[in-house]
Amino acid sequence: MVIKNVSLETVCGITSKLPVNAHMEFAFAGKSNVGKSSLINGLMNRKSLARTSAQPGKTQTINYYNVNDQLYLVDLPGYGYARANLEIKADWGKMIEKYLHSSRQLKAVFLLVDIRHAPSENDRIMYEWILHQGFEPVIIATKSDKINRSQIGKQIKLIREGLAVVENTIVIPYSAQTKQGREEIYELLDSWLEETKDTQ
Repeated sequence: MVIKNVSLETVCGITSKLPVNAHMEFAFAGKSNVGKSSLINGLMNRKSLARTSAQPGKTQTINYYNVNDQLYLVDLPGYGYARANLEIKADWGKMIEKYLHSSRQLKAVFLLVDIRHAPSENDRIMYEWILHQGFEPVIIATKSDKINRSQIGKQIKLIREGLAVVENTIVIPYSAQTKQGREEIYELLDSWLEETKDTQ
């Protein structure tokens, strides 16, 4: 995939009506501080189009990034921030559920999990939630540069077991620093774009 142009096209809050887009959407879910904005910036080959919040857990919008007028990368609100109040947490849940349930163009969901740790309870809930909506998420194991290369296989196994993933689930180690894993994600996006062309 060659990135030619990108833009933040739509921002939706809790009361917003979700857009009906003409292109495929690929959603990114993950807990606060898992590196979601860094991953999206890396995929778009931009430094700061997807902005990390100065206060973790404060991002309460769904952000649609138009890439090459071919597809959308959709940044879902980060979940699991411990200091967010219950009302805000409930709003995050409603927004994510509304999007997963009603988007007509959603092709795939990427679930980000920190490779350094076993999946949290919130990670497991989100994984089950995505499955319940009819998607088998691609797992992105972020922050792979923070551990020794020799530990990556062990940690990926920990993530697979912790989430109890379905058979043949794709797990991709990713580093925002080295961009390890970016080409694998590009290949997936390209293959889905090709599938769509073949069916048109």
